[in-house]
Amino acid sequence: MKLFLKSAFAPALAVLLVASAARAEEGKPFDIGSKYVLTSPANWVVKPPKSRIIEYEFEIPAAEGDPSGGRVTVMGAGGSIDDNIKRWEGQFKSADGAEVKAEIKKFKAADQDIHFVDLKGTYKDSPGGPFAGGATVDRESYRMLGAVIVTKDAGQYFVKLYGPEKTIAAAKPGFEKMLEGLKAK
Repeated sequence: MKLFLKSAFAPALAVLLVASAARAEEGKPFDIGSKYVLTSPANWVVKPPKSRIIEYEFEIPAAEGDPSGGRVTVMGAGGSIDDNIKRWEGQFKSADGAEVKAEIKKFKAADQDIHFVDLKGTYKDSPGGPFAGGATVDRESYRMLGAVIVTKDAGQYFVKLYGPEKTIAAAKPGFEKMLEGLKAK
């Protein structure tokens, strides 16, 4: 082994190993409209969308002790930012049944506005989708991270990550890094 490391190939091998490790930590790039790209975290698994209005869907692994993983959906949508955030707030209730208010922060990436939403509580899950109607399933100790990406030339895009609280807490740094890494094509 020492002989191999001292060979002329060692520096090239080291560069390849570092490049491979860097690529392994990156996920898959995906388009937001025709002009922007996000790159998912490497541990997100691409899934067929459960609804035809969703453009991309991912599954994230469960954190230790959580009963399930999380779900990420990406879609273009209209409506006011405030109305959409209120709709997301309406999907949650506190332990005593009270309304839940989102923590909201705003930032820019690729010179586009991003409204970042964080909600916690009992999630009123609509297995058929938000517009399908029907019964909801209450999922206690859930969290949702959402983002409304307001592009100047490609409309609004909604990125929504939700699931058990520990799972979402573990996924939050990757979710934020993905949003902050928004790139123009």
